Amino acid sequence: MAIKNKHLLYWVLQITCWSVYALLNTSFLVIEDRITLNSVIAHVLLAFFFLISTHIFRHFIIRFGWLKMPLVKLIPRLILVILVLSAANWAWQMLSNYALGILSSRDMEAFYILLNLFAINLPYLVWTLVYFMYHYIESYNESLKFEAAFHEMQLRHLKSQLNPHFIFNALNSIRALVDEDPVKSKTAITQLSNLLRNSLMGDRKRLARINDEIQIVKDYLELETIRFEERLRTTIELHPDTNQFEIPPMMLQTLVENGIKHGISTLKEGGLIEIKTDVKDHYLTVLIRNSGQYVNGKKKNGSGFGLANTVKRLDLIYGKEASFEIKNKDGYVVTEIRIPQTV
Repeated sequence: MAIKNKHLLYWVLQITCWSVYALLNTSFLVIEDRITLNSVIAHVLLAFFFLISTHIFRHFIIRFGWLKMPLVKLIPRLILVILVLSAANWAWQMLSNYALGILSSRDMEAFYILLNLFAINLPYLVWTLVYFMYHYIESYNESLKFEAAFHEMQLRHLKSQLNPHFIFNALNSIRALVDEDPVKSKTAITQLSNLLRNSLMGDRKRLARINDEIQIVKDYLELETIRFEERLRTTIELHPDTNQFEIPPMMLQTLVENGIKHGISTLKEGGLIEIKTDVKDHYLTVLIRNSGQYVNGKKKNGSGFGLANTVKRLDLIYGKEASFEIKNKDGYVVTEIRIPQTV
């Protein structure tokens, strides 16, 4: 259906374009008070030749793949074809004018032949520029759509990888409670179901409200606090304007989980998870600080799946507008994310 519509659009534009060309030429005859029936017919025949010759030109372009040809090779070929078409067009004009009895001796003079050829070149040149610009723009838009679809597929793949990771760790938290405190384990199961529901809803979104993501983190930390007890300490401080931002779903939870798994869980005395946000110049900065150490670009106990996942998702969604940094500072691992405002 799309191809059929494009074909129809092409013919509508072709007929309209060259009809207007014929009308403009005829209007000049009216202004100069030189209009006759034969002169009008001559301009109609000229427009018809432009219509047919540009259509043949288009067929030639498609058949030999000129739309994908490098400009260095393309431009000389286009110039040559335009010159050939202009010469054929001039010959058509002379024959038409002769047949209609309006050919003058001046039309055969060298100066007027060159002037006529130049005037014929211009419509072909404009038609060629418009035709190639249309297809280049269309090709560029199609590449953007393909790139967007590919990025969306990558994001879905990355988010689908997060769920098994998250579920496994959350179930471990509940498993520790089943024998020790069945009542708390029921509460934990309810919390887990809330987390899973938010996780499944997040899979359908490109971005999520940061307040909702903070609530997911709070629920997750409550589950982990049951498992780690006093070994896990948490602090969350949010800038008042934080709720104006959206972030990739499950990103914060994944980084917090990564900090607990590769940092706090490896320390006998446990440690701290601290989350802070700041807003400045329409950018949101999220700081996640956790006990542990980052050594030579890796956590002591492995690099963690969540880091590579987060970097890739930020790049796909924000490009160079977002930044991600992880470093050691004052005995803690500090992860800093900076993203632009999108809402």
